[in-house]
Amino acid sequence: MPAAPDDLSLSNPPRVPLRVAYFPDAFHEINGVAHTSRHFEAFARRRSLPFLCVRAGPTDGASKDGPVRTLELPRSAFSFPVEKDLRFDLAYWRHLPRILADTRHFRPDILHITGPSELGFIGAWVAHHLRVPLVASWHTNVHEYAATRSGWFTRLFGGGGPRVGRQIESAALWGTALYYKQARMLFAPNAELCATLERATGRPCHLMTRGVDTEAFSPAYRDRRPDDTDFVLGFVGRLSIEKNVALLVAIEQQLRRQGTGNFRFLIVGHGGEEAWLRERLERAKFTGVLRGADLSRAYANMDAFVFPSHTDTFGNVVLEALASGVPAIVTPDGGPARIVRDGDTGYIRADQDFAAAIAMLASDAAVHAAMRKRARQYALSASWDGVFESIYARYDAMLAANRNGAAD
Repeated sequence: MPAAPDDLSLSNPPRVPLRVAYFPDAFHEINGVAHTSRHFEAFARRRSLPFLCVRAGPTDGASKDGPVRTLELPRSAFSFPVEKDLRFDLAYWRHLPRILADTRHFRPDILHITGPSELGFIGAWVAHHLRVPLVASWHTNVHEYAATRSGWFTRLFGGGGPRVGRQIESAALWGTALYYKQARMLFAPNAELCATLERATGRPCHLMTRGVDTEAFSPAYRDRRPDDTDFVLGFVGRLSIEKNVALLVAIEQQLRRQGTGNFRFLIVGHGGEEAWLRERLERAKFTGVLRGADLSRAYANMDAFVFPSHTDTFGNVVLEALASGVPAIVTPDGGPARIVRDGDTGYIRADQDFAAAIAMLASDAAVHAAMRKRARQYALSASWDGVFESIYARYDAMLAANRNGAAD
């Protein structure tokens, strides 16, 4: 059963619902922050909670649906890419007067930012200006990404490269901690990361795990042909260096050396390493980004989910795979290892042992069938509503503590 986001819940909610202004660094993109943000807004709609979401997007304007309001403002032509579908806009501050006016009119009790982005910095400034308590959630291991992406630079130092890489990671963590230190309270998707943040910032940190829509992701979408006997190895996510996707090529080579031939890869997503993977994987189908029922079918038609990332803070895609009845093989590092139960809903393995775990799973139909069933059962216990109920309870507890402190 997934770890509870904390012991608090909305069983005794505040009499007047809290007014939450949320400034995510991604909303429409294909990544974990955006995925969580869309579900956060949907939760507020379901519960009719006063909620303002200020975000970047293709439209320019505000909308209101009951107590839920959105302010979506476009990035400029001067923005630059951070990922294939994510940009950073230094000129976004041109929207500050409008953002400030809309936030002031909304009268938030809490202002919640996510990662260090133009929206995050603006949100922190607005919270300070309006004297609204600021909270922040960590979704991306920026420090590990910085170290991974600087590989070209650290290689210039030969044998000293690993040491330089550690220094880059340490400096990136220090810089990111300064950003998060602005907030009174932090959230992170796993306990280890929470402990790191508390040490680095001196701020309290609580769990903000993830949920999954078990109707949208379900074994019911499986529609493989009866004569399709390949063992399908799936990957869903950004095809980038920090996802360790090069391991997929090594896995294929190891499986072939072991004599395992009846397998193929199904790779969903895009990113900078796609061309490299296409050149080297002999048996793989690349679908690009999928959404809706197409994504649900892709998951359900996999036999094992292969996720070699060492840097993911949680791993939404792993939970989606489990909900689809697909056992997952993940590394011991980061959030995915807290989702998968080794030997029960998948395997937790070092890079060099992925191929052996896949071969073992593919060779025993009974074990594979049992894992598929248990993976689905595990995912059924993960609820988005439970995640956000806990967040609201933490908001309320923090505000209550502030009121009590002021009264003292």
